[in-house]
Amino acid sequence: MKLVLPNPGLDDRIPSYDDLERMDKEEAGDRPKWDNKAQYILTCVGFCIGIGNVWRFPYLCQSHGGGAFLIPYMILLVLEGMPLLLLEFGIGQRLRKGSVGVWRSINPYLTGIGIASMLVSLLIGLYYNTLIAWIMWYLFNSFQSPLPWTQCPLNINGTGFVPECEQSSTVDYYYYRVTLNTSASISDSGGMHWPVVVCLLAAWSFICVCYMQGIGTSGKAVYVTAILPYIVLGIFLIRGLTLKGSLNGVKFLFTPDVDELMNPTTWLDAGAQVFYAFSLAWGGLISFSSYNPVHNNCVQDAVILSAITGFTSVYAATVTYTIIGFRATAKYDKCISE
Repeated sequence: MKLVLPNPGLDDRIPSYDDLERMDKEEAGDRPKWDNKAQYILTCVGFCIGIGNVWRFPYLCQSHGGGAFLIPYMILLVLEGMPLLLLEFGIGQRLRKGSVGVWRSINPYLTGIGIASMLVSLLIGLYYNTLIAWIMWYLFNSFQSPLPWTQCPLNINGTGFVPECEQSSTVDYYYYRVTLNTSASISDSGGMHWPVVVCLLAAWSFICVCYMQGIGTSGKAVYVTAILPYIVLGIFLIRGLTLKGSLNGVKFLFTPDVDELMNPTTWLDAGAQVFYAFSLAWGGLISFSSYNPVHNNCVQDAVILSAITGFTSVYAATVTYTIIGFRATAKYDKCISE
């Protein structure tokens, strides 16, 4: 028995290969295309890899027994992430439309899925740009010697350091009291923190410049924005490995706690992390693949991006755990000495 859902007009909305080749020739001068395959892959890498790989993945590793989380993550990366990634690449390349247009072509009742993915991308962009604004703030303030977050500020009388800073740490104090300028109470919303507002405007301006002419400008920007993070992570890794206790953190990351594999939450978190790692259901990958040639090998693209994503997650986690091992060792030594 076969269940068939009514979907009138589907064959008319899905173009054949002959129609696609004809559209390719007609739109040759109108619709933009990727300059090369590397540009397309780097754009997808820059879109997929971000905070989820650098922040969320190491946190989940620590929450689920270090190396034990790597096993379900890698398994679901292949069984869950790669097929869904191929699905998005395939429908975008075949229908040659954005997320809203693709789901409307499949069935008009599915238009809401495309709109929802568009709203998800908007919300993600809002908080990502806030993080970029903080990064710009730290970048501008790093051109000082000594760095402003390496020592506590003096109190009003100039007779000692601010007690709050001494009780916490110089880094935390600088982040909460200088960067964010947080108020003392949740009932006091405070005013506009103009330095960070300017940084936020600069971040949005940079995004607008990159996307002003579609993939014509964003495709060239990814040569820097997608490759530079790997170089920076490499610098952090070299620096982290020189710190005392860094190898303890790396050892924890790659030492699995087998009991965690029996915990269903570990597998659920691994599955959710795959969605974060690939940026699935955000609509961006569908749009990117719509600019590919008709006969592009999207299966190969899905395999390449899956391999890069899995490698980047482990790579970024290794960098993070060198610092975690150092901080844990430093706190332990401080506790013993005091």
